[in-house]
Amino acid sequence: MTTPALLPLSGRRIPTLSPGAASFPHHRATLRLSEKFILLLILSAFITLCFGAFFFLPDNSKHKRFDFGLEDVVELGLVYKTFVTEMTGTNKHTCETPLRDKIRADHERALQEAKEKLRKSKEELKAEIQTEKTKVAEDLKKKDGPKPLPPVSMPKLVGVNNGDPGDPDTKEKRDKIREMMKHAWDSYRQYGWGHNELKPIAKKGHSTNIFGNSQMGATIVDALDTLYIMGLHDEFKDGQEWIEQNLDFSVNAEVSVFEVNIRFIGGLLAAYYLSGQEVFKVKAVQLAEKLLPAFNTPTGIPWAMVNLKSGVGRNWGWASAGSSILAEFGTLHMEFVHLTYQTGNPAYYQKVMHIRKLLAKMDRPNGLYPNYLNPRTGRWGQHHTSVGGLGDSFYEYLLKAWLMSDKTDSEARKTYDDAIEAIERHLIRKSNGGLTFIGEWKNGHLERKMGHLTCFAGGMFALGADGSPDDKAGHYLQLGAEIAHTCHESYDRTVLKLGPEAFKFDSGLEAVAVRQNEKYYILRPEVIETYWYMWRFTHDPKYRQWGWEAVQAIDKYCRVSGGFSGVKDVYSSNPTYDDVQQSFFLAETLKYLYLLFSSDELLPLENWVFNTEAHPLPVLHLGNITLPVLNHFKMMD
Repeated sequence: MTTPALLPLSGRRIPTLSPGAASFPHHRATLRLSEKFILLLILSAFITLCFGAFFFLPDNSKHKRFDFGLEDVVELGLVYKTFVTEMTGTNKHTCETPLRDKIRADHERALQEAKEKLRKSKEELKAEIQTEKTKVAEDLKKKDGPKPLPPVSMPKLVGVNNGDPGDPDTKEKRDKIREMMKHAWDSYRQYGWGHNELKPIAKKGHSTNIFGNSQMGATIVDALDTLYIMGLHDEFKDGQEWIEQNLDFSVNAEVSVFEVNIRFIGGLLAAYYLSGQEVFKVKAVQLAEKLLPAFNTPTGIPWAMVNLKSGVGRNWGWASAGSSILAEFGTLHMEFVHLTYQTGNPAYYQKVMHIRKLLAKMDRPNGLYPNYLNPRTGRWGQHHTSVGGLGDSFYEYLLKAWLMSDKTDSEARKTYDDAIEAIERHLIRKSNGGLTFIGEWKNGHLERKMGHLTCFAGGMFALGADGSPDDKAGHYLQLGAEIAHTCHESYDRTVLKLGPEAFKFDSGLEAVAVRQNEKYYILRPEVIETYWYMWRFTHDPKYRQWGWEAVQAIDKYCRVSGGFSGVKDVYSSNPTYDDVQQSFFLAETLKYLYLLFSSDELLPLENWVFNTEAHPLPVLHLGNITLPVLNHFKMMD
């Protein structure tokens, strides 16, 4: 009988005997190495399962689980270690292999890690478990997240900051507007952070049905580019951090496709172009993917609303016979073209071009576009045409599609020119007092009423003057000036020097609201927008004067301790507040005022085109772009 060969305790195994020895039971003496390893692997799996269950099962009292005491775990470890020692007992001279050494080392390390975990407190263990869960979630998110966007050359960006007007008086006025922006932002930051908008009287968050039931921080996204342009970079960084950490589009919320496009996608793209921060582009693309299901209709005309989670779309209940609205499905082109440019995905461009081509094939009464179109049948709804609400930005985006394409999209320009010619023939009139206004066409009848929203058209006519057919540039610049004058009169004829929501031109009344529900002012930008465009094209000092009148009126009658609020009656010397600080007040009204008192070098119109929410997007010089996606831009099928 040979003398047993022993190993040190740390790597212990059962003594081995010579082949002829009979002192051990037959099953021990004849146990093969493969059988040992099979048993070893089974026990290893069991131990791993026990420790995995102990450390990673959810910590919830509603779920039953085993409670291992310290003694139980130590004893389990010792039993396991003894079994390993027994199962690996072989002749060290013939069976020692690197593989076995590795297995032994791995199990020793696992035991050591288990002992170290048992020395930690319950709170430390919970923290480790949560960290591991977070890491797993992040890894899954990276794996299943959006594909990296292709590298795209940045368009030429000119005049993204400064714009010092030069003279001290103008600079002082611009600084006042900047201070108003800071008051609006700081109030939202304090009382409504993360909510879509702010109730400045109640000093709490506010939202409307256009954003569904979600808190998507609409004011943050809408205000970003204004903050950047004004040099409020600390505030801009606060907004960027919120977007990075909190802006989530996987919410069960039914939102307006139009409003989310112009405010969120437009705002995020503008912030990206101005700052170069990639997060804004990534978020814009993520949101755009959520909007695409809205186009799943028989005609390709999108629904007005879409659920961001389910992708289910529908139209507003009040719209004519379930129709989509011209200004909504016609105000996607600018943002969607930039999305295709940034992603290389032609789907966005194809969606908006399909809409344009469908409209081109349809009959138009008197050359006018009705405001309602049924997305199921492809037929017009009620024959109501307006350059104000329901129709306005459709015409604006035809012109801006041409401008944004570096004036190469001749189809968009032709469609715009034809539409404006029909509008001038059927909707534009002069009042008895000599005021030029744009009425609304309803079932063959012209309603002599003009809305505040329609006042943007003065700026549009001026912006489109250059490039007009038949040498009409001077005519359209003059038409823009006349609209600006009419809209200023609507402000000047009120007690507060702020314009009403709508005003009439009949029964001896001109540029005055008649109905009580048309006398409110909700911080709208359209009149100031026209002042700014007219200033850029004429430099007539009256536009800055009119703009300053608006600044003083807003600061006097709309400013409250918690921000800025709309007022319910601009003809009352003691107005009541509507208690809403609209996101577009920061995105548009204050931005246009700031630009009005800045030099033309700040966001020059040769290089930038503003979307209908005043978010600046650069002109795309597509002729100089060699990306494969250029072929899609040139598709005109």
